[in-house]
Amino acid sequence: MTQTQVVTPSATRRLAGIVADGVFKMLLGAACIIGAARFGDLLGVAAWLMVVSGVALLIGGGIEIRYVRSRPIRTYIRLMVAYDSGWVLTALAGLLVAWRGGSAGGEVWIGYQTAASLALAALLMAAAPVQSVADTRAQDSAR
Repeated sequence: MTQTQVVTPSATRRLAGIVADGVFKMLLGAACIIGAARFGDLLGVAAWLMVVSGVALLIGGGIEIRYVRSRPIRTYIRLMVAYDSGWVLTALAGLLVAWRGGSAGGEVWIGYQTAASLALAALLMAAAPVQSVADTRAQDSAR
């Protein structure tokens, strides 16, 4: 089965949303690196872990932007829903840990940012690229 990515107003909005998501990750990554000591203290996380997470977010956001035109929008949407669902669940878990008096809530959340950003980047890089309309027509005419 071939996939074709057609740019319609709806698709344009989705592409803009994907780019915005990548930019947000990159800004969050830069904030983690620049404010590693300060944010680390606020979250109860070592500064080095903040820097590692920031680098992972920069990588993840950059790859998300880089592949926006060469991967199916459907793939992006599924990965973003999974990433954001995990983000919410991990934030809630971190808050629950903190609320119960634990000190690992920030580590749970920052650890998720690190692992999930790299996983999203790897899955995007491994995803099948979209086929252009010309490629699809050439395949159909060859049959």
